[in-house]
Amino acid sequence: MDNEIFQDDHNGLGIQGDLVSWVMGKCNDWRDYYEANHADRHEEYMRLYRNQWSKQDQERQSERSKLIAPALAQAVESNVAEIEEATFGRGKVFDIKDDVQGQDPSQVAYLREKLHEDFAVTRLRSSIAEVLVNAAVYGTGIGEVVIDEIKVYKPATKPMMDGMMNEIGVEETYRPVVKLNPVQPKNFLIDPAAPNVDEAIGCAVDEYVSRHIVEELQEQGVYKDEEFVGDAAADEEIEFDSEIDSRPKDRIRLTKYYGKVPRELLIEEGADEEDMEPGHYVEAVVVIGNEGVLLKAIANPYMCQDRPVVAFQWDIVPSVFWGRGVCEKGYMSQKALDAELRARIDALALTTHPMMAVDATRIPRGHKLEVRPGRMLLTNGDPKQAIMPFNFGQLNAITFQQGAALQQMVAQATGSSDSSTPQVQNDVTAAGMSMGQGAVIKRQKRTLVNFQENFLIPYVKKSAYRYMQFDPENYPVQDYSFQVFSSLGAMAREYEVGQLSQMLQMIPPESPAHGAIIKGIVDHLNVTNRDEIMQAIDQANQPNPEAEQQAQQQQQEQHQAQMAIQQGQVALLNGQAAESKSRAEKYSVETQLMPDELALKYAEDEDSKAFERKARMGDLLLREQELQLKQDTEVERAKSKAETEMVQQLVRGAPDGSTANTGPSGRPPATNNGA
Repeated sequence: MDNEIFQDDHNGLGIQGDLVSWVMGKCNDWRDYYEANHADRHEEYMRLYRNQWSKQDQERQSERSKLIAPALAQAVESNVAEIEEATFGRGKVFDIKDDVQGQDPSQVAYLREKLHEDFAVTRLRSSIAEVLVNAAVYGTGIGEVVIDEIKVYKPATKPMMDGMMNEIGVEETYRPVVKLNPVQPKNFLIDPAAPNVDEAIGCAVDEYVSRHIVEELQEQGVYKDEEFVGDAAADEEIEFDSEIDSRPKDRIRLTKYYGKVPRELLIEEGADEEDMEPGHYVEAVVVIGNEGVLLKAIANPYMCQDRPVVAFQWDIVPSVFWGRGVCEKGYMSQKALDAELRARIDALALTTHPMMAVDATRIPRGHKLEVRPGRMLLTNGDPKQAIMPFNFGQLNAITFQQGAALQQMVAQATGSSDSSTPQVQNDVTAAGMSMGQGAVIKRQKRTLVNFQENFLIPYVKKSAYRYMQFDPENYPVQDYSFQVFSSLGAMAREYEVGQLSQMLQMIPPESPAHGAIIKGIVDHLNVTNRDEIMQAIDQANQPNPEAEQQAQQQQQEQHQAQMAIQQGQVALLNGQAAESKSRAEKYSVETQLMPDELALKYAEDEDSKAFERKARMGDLLLREQELQLKQDTEVERAKSKAETEMVQQLVRGAPDGSTANTGPSGRPPATNNGA
């Protein structure tokens, strides 16, 4: 389509011109706003981070030295390392929790492991590290979610000799992958009225691309087959990946726009209306080359209608897209530190090599006055009167303390205080140090939350749905709920381990909280087998139904055995009581018969009564035998009953069913109680 301007009013919206004019008009306005409000400041932050001189430093006459202290650069590196370690220190970047009822857990596990595998292939950690540096320097980290292809090699066989043999080889195929491209702030354009990407009417990525890449995409049908006239104009507004100002002539400037465009303008460029959402404005992807050639204009092709851009603020600035980074927080302290160091070096140079006043009348004509070791100077008269150095005094030791204080100020402003930073503080107690660490941890937590909620989680979601859409063979389409879990940084973990250790000393081992505290300590340790230790702790804390049932059975059997022993002892006591009763009755009978027996013994001389006495004696002996027989029968019956009950109880109470604690005859051993 020709890029002619038309004056028709589209649906009363006041839209004039074609799609290219509409998109480039928005992008140019956004760039003008960025250049007026943020560009110089961002350039200064990057210069300090890279320890580069500015043009003013090179032309400065007030200070001979151009030293740049590394305090701010160290603060950036420390903060970035803390967030990166918090994200990747645990090994797993994210986890997926499925909230859909009836969902197969194996599918969730497969998606999680497959995403981790592909993130390693696309080197996600390196891309996130660059995004974190940009966020720390500029205040906002930006990434573009793009679809790319990689080569996949699979083993393959080829039949040979009419199928009798197979040639083993490798099959080369391609599969789509999702990549994260870090975007420099100078290359990103967004509606300044929006605080984030989703609420903006649109955003754009401006970059230089090699001409052959664009031509290859045109051959594949990704871009329209349009002719480019001339080369991309040199534009200092766009960050270039080279230190030289001149750009190769085979570069093309691409403006990739993601956002809402007028519906009618998109239809006029051949976009399929069936793919568009209802309304005057529709989500679209528009790619323009060299600010005038339309390469692509389609409705948003992604299944969730989301924009392929993720961004987060290091520290949130309300209602503004550009956040507050580490460089902004420590900028003023860094400038004061540089000024102090430069003044000190200049003073040291004047002290060691002072200026000198020379009496020209005492120096030979044409003599070149030069100060160097071993040089001979010819003077007329006293040399002390011919050459006079200026005395600037000595450096004050307080200047060194001031430099350390300024360096500490940079660390405090940026939240990067560590053991390597000189500590200048009044409160050196354990409580004071704990409060200081707690403040640093809180700042890092805030940045970590911003990174997780606004960048990492959205990127994981976008990547998963991109894979489901463009690689359904490896990623079956499912409905998932994503959650990202990340550990704290090293300092924060050490701080929390100390607190957990103190709690562990106050809680007894039998308390349920004891195991939870141990798990918390292990979870914060930087060990390779952390997962194995956590699984072992979980298994040890889980109840074992079989073990509990066995323990209950053993307790029941022990209780039964004790009851049997007690019942046997009671039976024996009852037998003993019956025997004692029988003996008492025997003694009572014998006592009653004692007078009759004595009477018979002393009346033997009486002949008349001999027969009667003998008869009565026989009757007594018969009665005594009957009582003895009755007594013996009752005692034996009581003993037999007690022994039988005791053996039966012991047989029922033994865990293995054996007659434990029995004598050689099968009876219980005798006791020492006289039974």
